[in-house]
Amino acid sequence: MTLVSIEPASGEVLWQGTPSDVEAEIAAARAAWPEWAAMPMVKRADALKRFSERLANNKDGLAKLIARETGKPMWEARTEVESVAGKFEISMKAQSERAAQRRSEGAMGVRSALRHKPHGVMAVLGPYNFPAHLPNGHIIPALLAGNAVVFKPSERTPAVGEMLVELYREAGVPEGAIRIVQGGPDAGQALVGHPDIDGVLFTGSARAGIAINRALAHRPDRIVALEMGGNNPIIVWDTRDIPNAATIVVQSAFLSAGQRCSNARRLIVSEAIADDLLAAVRKITDRLIVGAPFDEPQPFMGPVIDNETADGLMESFLYLLSNGGQAVRFMTRPQENLPFLTPGIIDVTRVAERPDVELFGPLLQVVRVANFEDAIREANATAYGLSAALVGGTTLQYDQFWANVRAGIINWNRPTNGASSSLPFGGVGLSGNHRPSAYYAADYCAYPVSSSEVDAPRATIGIGLAPEKLLKPS
Repeated sequence: MTLVSIEPASGEVLWQGTPSDVEAEIAAARAAWPEWAAMPMVKRADALKRFSERLANNKDGLAKLIARETGKPMWEARTEVESVAGKFEISMKAQSERAAQRRSEGAMGVRSALRHKPHGVMAVLGPYNFPAHLPNGHIIPALLAGNAVVFKPSERTPAVGEMLVELYREAGVPEGAIRIVQGGPDAGQALVGHPDIDGVLFTGSARAGIAINRALAHRPDRIVALEMGGNNPIIVWDTRDIPNAATIVVQSAFLSAGQRCSNARRLIVSEAIADDLLAAVRKITDRLIVGAPFDEPQPFMGPVIDNETADGLMESFLYLLSNGGQAVRFMTRPQENLPFLTPGIIDVTRVAERPDVELFGPLLQVVRVANFEDAIREANATAYGLSAALVGGTTLQYDQFWANVRAGIINWNRPTNGASSSLPFGGVGLSGNHRPSAYYAADYCAYPVSSSEVDAPRATIGIGLAPEKLLKPS
């Protein structure tokens, strides 16, 4: 069997390879883990710092590869590489704050100590939309904590995954401590279910995340961190600044061709300003350049990842249209053989049953509501809970929104996407399992160990002992 990676923007073959031997990769990581875990953290940190430095020297090459394999514009690929390069410093700070060693002195020389141990061999399953940044957000903290990592990139972005692992190894991370598994869903299932895997760190679809959770339901000894996307709402309410509100909506919905888990999927708008807002949103959207990664001028967004995804999004648009939706802006496919899509906007206020799914692409659904309570109710009409934003409104309304909307990321007058790396990133419901990544990744990469310590054994039993003279000879 041959694995093939196709450039979305051109349809040309970028990379070919064969599926990995999952057993062999896990065995190599298991054999290397004790030495890597026993290494002083400062030495592990030195290797990971060299990785960041080496990445800085190769950032243009990695950015070009990301752009080719995902189809995203070069400006965005460069932004992704900068995030990868900055992860080490953030992880060091997070490690010191969230997994630091602590000691305190008690009575009679007894010391209390808190230290953290790595889990062992961690499986990292990465997505295609940010094929370097998102898996790296798991890998750096996991390696820093002393785990060995077996990394499976998405089968749609194997070349980026391969280059990332090469950069780790060139920086001095032992080959056994960072392994790579290339393959499709079968390889992922084998990795997740293997008895020598101590934890699974996953970013991807809710369907795949639920399957992982189900497969490991009988293994409470394994750490599982799931980040699974969202059906994210953005509410626009009683604002006079329509141009800025419209710009925030467009950024939220169509950045990365709608292929961010934090993209807005649903625009919930006050009936009083809906027509003016939608006219402004459409005016900006009409100006967005859709193009290939290296086009000049640079496009705002590239294609979606492949033709199958483009077909599914077009079908979803037509489904909503045929079930009562009204097109604000038609989604189109300029080239039948390539997965470029123009952004689609559809008013689904009259759609009786709106599917609660993550439409992972440039498709925005609009719902008009009469009052703010209805807006919050509509925002919560989803099993997901990753990101939500309010644009406009008063301070009291934002407080109400923050208190009542169920999401792990809640913004005011800011897009739903673009979260800070110095904060946790994750959601609730079908969006995650309360294991947020980014700054909180240190929490799931090591487990706390409490110790009570004294230099010499000393103990007494002060109650419940019979006098020695009453004891009968044995």
